[in-house]
Amino acid sequence: MKKKTLIRRVNNRILHLIARFSPGAETFRPYIHKLRGVKIYGHIFIGDDVYIENEYPECVEIHDGAQVVLGTMIVAHFRGAGQIIIKKNVWIGPNCVIAANPKQRLTIGEGAVVAASSVVTRNVEPYTFVGGAPAKLIAMVTVPMTLKTTFDAFKKGLTPIKK
Repeated sequence: MKKKTLIRRVNNRILHLIARFSPGAETFRPYIHKLRGVKIYGHIFIGDDVYIENEYPECVEIHDGAQVVLGTMIVAHFRGAGQIIIKKNVWIGPNCVIAANPKQRLTIGEGAVVAASSVVTRNVEPYTFVGGAPAKLIAMVTVPMTLKTTFDAFKKGLTPIKK
């Protein structure tokens, strides 16, 4: 990782604070995070008080239709930078922690759903519903939780895992 100037580091933190507490979950917040260096592709939703990597925002990638809900933390470094990729139509519930180790490429696959208060430190397969600390497979997702999906439609589309 290229070393940042003090001015750039301070600027990232100021913009981060603005994004965490400003309105505009589908407009202003994603725009501010893009200015910080977060790679955002398409239309996304970033809820209130979402913490997205301060030191290496360029190590976080969020794709079209993804929703990161209230109070979630996305941390892409701990004694070295990793990478976090949130694919298309992912839904990350409130108060989750998504954390990558140094040099780790952590991917949350397309259409995946992460239950509230989960801790994700390993890849999440596409179209799966995971939850817990650490996050474990709960069900398969047949109807992704998009901005247009009703909760009932999503819930009816879950296929339990046979144990």
